Amino acid sequence: MPVASQMDLPEEIQHPYSKFSDWKFKLFKVRSFEKTPSDDGQHLNKDQAEEVTSSKKETVLHEHETVTREEVDLGGDRHALERDAKDTKTQDKEAHKKNLKQLCRICGASFKTDCYKRTHPVHGPVDDETLLLLRKKEKKATSWPDLIAKVFKIDVRGDIDTVHPTQFCHNCWSIIHRKFSNTSSELYFPRKSTMEWQPHSPNCDICHIASHGGKRKGQPPSVHHGKRLKTIAECALAHRGGKNQAQIRNKNIMKEIVNCKNIHLSTKLLAADYPLDFIKSISCQICDHILADPVETTCRHLFCRTCILKSVKVVGSYCPSCWYPCFPTDLVTPVKSFLNVLDSLSIRCPVKECDEEISHGKYGQHLSSHKEMKDRELYSYINKGGRPRQHLLSLTRRAQKHRLRELKRQVKAFAEKEEGGDMRAVCMTLFLLALRAKNEHKQADELEAIMQGRGSGLHPAVCLAIRVNTFLSCSQYHKMYRTVKAVSGRQIFQPLHALRAAEKALLPGYHPFEWKPPLKNVSTNTEVGILDGLSGLPLSVDDYPVDTIAKRFRYDAALVCALKDMEEEILEGMKAINLDDCLSGPFTVVVKESCDGMGDVSEKHGSGPVVPEKAVRFSFTVMNIAIVLGNKSKRIFEEVKPNSELCCKPLCLMLADESDHETLTAILSPLRAEREAMKNSQLLLEMGGILRMFKFIFRGTGYDEKLVREVEGLEASGSAYICTLCDATRLEASQNLVFHSITRSHAENLERYEIWRSNPYHESVDELRDRVKGVSAKPFIETVPSIDALHCDIGNAAEFYRIFQMEIGEVYKNPDVSKEERKRWQLTLDKHLRKKMNLKPVMRMSGNFARKLMSKETVEAVCELIKCEERREALKELMDLYLKMKPVWRSSSPAKECPELLCQYSYNSQRFAELLATKFKYRYEGKITNYFHKTLAHVPEIIERDGSIGAWASEGNESGNKLFRRFRKMNARQSKCYEMEDVLKHHWLYTSKYLQKFMNAHKTLKSQGFTIDPKESLGGTLPLEEVLESNNSEDV
Repeated sequence: MPVASQMDLPEEIQHPYSKFSDWKFKLFKVRSFEKTPSDDGQHLNKDQAEEVTSSKKETVLHEHETVTREEVDLGGDRHALERDAKDTKTQDKEAHKKNLKQLCRICGASFKTDCYKRTHPVHGPVDDETLLLLRKKEKKATSWPDLIAKVFKIDVRGDIDTVHPTQFCHNCWSIIHRKFSNTSSELYFPRKSTMEWQPHSPNCDICHIASHGGKRKGQPPSVHHGKRLKTIAECALAHRGGKNQAQIRNKNIMKEIVNCKNIHLSTKLLAADYPLDFIKSISCQICDHILADPVETTCRHLFCRTCILKSVKVVGSYCPSCWYPCFPTDLVTPVKSFLNVLDSLSIRCPVKECDEEISHGKYGQHLSSHKEMKDRELYSYINKGGRPRQHLLSLTRRAQKHRLRELKRQVKAFAEKEEGGDMRAVCMTLFLLALRAKNEHKQADELEAIMQGRGSGLHPAVCLAIRVNTFLSCSQYHKMYRTVKAVSGRQIFQPLHALRAAEKALLPGYHPFEWKPPLKNVSTNTEVGILDGLSGLPLSVDDYPVDTIAKRFRYDAALVCALKDMEEEILEGMKAINLDDCLSGPFTVVVKESCDGMGDVSEKHGSGPVVPEKAVRFSFTVMNIAIVLGNKSKRIFEEVKPNSELCCKPLCLMLADESDHETLTAILSPLRAEREAMKNSQLLLEMGGILRMFKFIFRGTGYDEKLVREVEGLEASGSAYICTLCDATRLEASQNLVFHSITRSHAENLERYEIWRSNPYHESVDELRDRVKGVSAKPFIETVPSIDALHCDIGNAAEFYRIFQMEIGEVYKNPDVSKEERKRWQLTLDKHLRKKMNLKPVMRMSGNFARKLMSKETVEAVCELIKCEERREALKELMDLYLKMKPVWRSSSPAKECPELLCQYSYNSQRFAELLATKFKYRYEGKITNYFHKTLAHVPEIIERDGSIGAWASEGNESGNKLFRRFRKMNARQSKCYEMEDVLKHHWLYTSKYLQKFMNAHKTLKSQGFTIDPKESLGGTLPLEEVLESNNSEDV
C-alpha cells in the first residue's frame, strides 16, 4: 500500500500493534449497518432488482475505491455510527413489540381478522361472563393464566412482553368457554399445536410478516418488459380461474350437503326485477335460495337455519363464507327491519296453474291452501253421486263396522293364527303401540294397567307424600316401586316421572299471579323456580368475596304457592263465619319470618368448592288471614300449631356462618328488597275461581338474640348494653330488675348507625358509643322487638343449672372458690340428676334438657344435696315462681290458656326479682343475665301488644334443623349446589298441607290395619283413592 494512503487511514490501522480482527470487525459492523433495511419495511421491486443486476459489474470495478473511502471515514464517525446502531436496535425492538400486540398469545392469529376487534388480556382476572360460568361449574380458577394452563397446557406466568404477546383472541376465549360448558359442538382451533415465541432477531418472522402483510402495489407496465408482463398476467388469470373453479366446486358440494331445493324458494320466483346486490343480500350464501328462517353468524353472514346447521354438522364449526369460527349457539335472528323487508317481498307461486303473486311472509299460508285441496282430491269419494266421505268417528256404529270389515277380517285371521283367537288382546296392543309411538306414555300406562287388570294404583300425590315423609331417595323409591310391582303383579306405586310431574304444581313458580302496582325491582315473570342465592351480586373482585352456596325461592312466588296450598282452609274459613264465597277482599295476611343458624352440618360426601361447615335457613309461616267488613276484622284462618315444622316453609338455604355479616347481608338483601316492595302493593290471585286481593304484613319475630343483634347492627350479647328491646345497661338492669319499657326500633337503629358512622358531634369513642347505645353496624333486616321463647327458656335453664351448683357449694358463705371446686360441684350435680331424674349430662344446654330440668321434682332432688333448710326453701320458692311465669310467655294464647297466671305475672316477677336481689345476691349483685332481664321486665308489654310470645317464637325454624340433615342424606349427590336445590325442594314439599292430608289419611289407614292383598283384584275392593278421600273428610 502507498505511503500517502497510509497517512489517510485511521489511527487504529496505523498502530503497529493493532490487530487486523479489531478494525475488520468494526468495518463489518458499519457495512452491515448500511445494508440494514429501513424501518418502513420497503423492499426492492422487480425493476430495481434488474437495475441492481445490470449495475453489478460497475460495483465490482469500483469496489476497491469504495472500501478505501469507507475505511477513511470510519475513524471520524465511529461513535456516531455506534449510537445510530443502538437507536436502530431500540426502534426494531419497539416495532417488534408493537407487532406482538396484534397477535394472539395462544394461536398466533392476527387480531385484524376479527371485525369486532375482541381481545382478552393474558394476565389478570377473568371477565364477568367467564366467572359466572366457572361459578356454575364450581371451579376455583379466577385468573386467565390458570385457565390457559388448564385448557391449552401453556404456562404464561413467565412471559416477557418483548417476546410474548399480552393478549389472546376471541376464538381461544370461545374454546375456553366450551371446555367448561361441556357443549358437544366441534371446536375450531387454527393450529395443530400452540405457538412457540422466540426473541427478536434480524430474520424475525413476525416483523417480516408484518412488513409484507399488505398487497404489493402494482407497477405500470413497461415497454421493454411487455412480453414478460403478459406472460405473468396470463399465469395469474389461469391461477385465478383455477381458484374460481375450486370455489364453485366447494359451493356445489355444500348445496348437495344441504339438499334444500325442494324446501326453500329459488330467487327466480321473485316477482320484481331486483338488483343483483339486493338479491344476494336476501339469499342464503350456501344454497342461493331465498332465506328461510334466517339466522346471522358472529361474522355477519346470513344463512337459512337448516342450511347452516347441516353445514356445521358435516363440515365443521366455522362459517362457510369466511371460515371464521361459528357455533350453533352463536346463531342469532337478524334485526326486525330486515325480517320485515324479507316478508314483504313479492314472489310467484311455484305451484302449477297458479300464477298468483303473494308476499313472502304469507307463502306458508297460501301453500297450505294448496295442500288442503290436494288432500281433498286424494280422499274424494268413489261414487260421484253419493254423500261426501265422513270421518270414522263421526259415523254410526253400523257404518263403522261396514267400513272396517276388511281390517276386522285381517285382525281375526292374525289372532286365530298367532294368539289363539284373542282379538281383544291384539286390538289393545295395537292401540298401546300407537300411544307409545306418539309419546303419550301416561295414557299408555293407564291402558296397560287396565289390560293387566290392576287398575291405575295410588295417586301420584299419595306416592309423593309417602316418599317425602319417609325420606326416601330416588334410588330407594325406585327400588321399592319395582319390588312391589314384581311381588304383587300390580302397579300400586307410581313411577318417578309421575311424581316429578306432581311436584311442579306444589312448588313455587307454577301459579300465575299479578301485583297492583307492580313490584319495584322485581321481575313480572311468575314462572320462577329455585334461584341462586348469589344471583344479582356484582361479580367484581373488589366487591363481596362471597364463597358460599345459597339457594332460594323468590319471596312473592313462595307466598303465592303457600296461599294456593291453603286454598281449601281459606274457603272453609269463609263458610264457617257465614261469609259469601264471592268476596274478593282485600284479605290481610300476617306472616312470621324466622332465620337461624343450623350449626355444624358438615358431611363426608360430595365435592365442589371449599364452603363453610355451617348453614343458615330463612323461612316464613302464615300465621293468620283476616278480612275487614265494615269496621270489624273477621279472621278466616289461624295457624293452630305456629311452632310446628310442618307450617314453617323454607325460603332460603345457604352454607354460611350466621356471624358472617357480609355474606348474610349479601344473600338476604334481595329477600329484604322483595319484602319491602310487597308491603306497598296488593296481590291479585285467583282462588276458588274468583280473582281475590291480598295484603301482607311481615313480622320478623323468629330470631334468637344472636341473630337479632347481627341483623339490627347491635353489639354482641356480652356487651354492656344487655337488651335488644331497651337501652338499659347491665348495671342499670341489675339495679332495677322489673320496671323497663321497649324503646328500640329498626328506624331508630338506622339513625344511630348514621351517627356512629359520621360522628357529627366529634365525640370520643366512649361518648359516641354511649350516644348510639351499642349500635356498631348497619341494620339490614327489620325485626319486631320481642322475646324468643325457646331460647329464653334454654337461657334461664342454664342459669338455674349454675345456681344449683353454687347452692351445693355454699357460695353464699365463701364466694372465692377455685375452678377445681366448681368443677367438683358440677360433677356431683350431674351424678345426682342422672341417678334421681335420669338426666344425662350434656355439653351444651338443649331444649329437651331444659324442659326436664325446670320442674319441681328436679328441685326436690337438688335440695337433697343442700344442707341449709333456709336455702332449700328459697330455691323451691324461686323455682315455683318461675314455673308460674313460664306458661305466660310459652303458650300460644295466654289469655285463653292461662288467664290467672297472666294476671299474677306482675306480682310473681317482682317477688322473683326480690329473691334474686336478697337471697341470691352473691350471684346477681351488679349484674344480670340477658334472658332474666327480658323475662322480668318486658313480657307484660309484649303480650299486651301482640297477644302472645310463644306463637311468634322461632321454635318451628329450630325444629326444621333435623329435617335439613335428613333431607341432605336423602339427596346426597356429587355436587353440593344441586344437593341444596333438592333439600330446599323436598323441605318445601314436606310442609305442603296438600300432601299432609294424604299422609294423614295414609297413617289413619295404617293404624286401622288396612293392607293391600296382592292376590285380590280391585274389582272386589274399594279403590284406595276413595278410602283416602273418605278418611281425609272424616279428619276434617
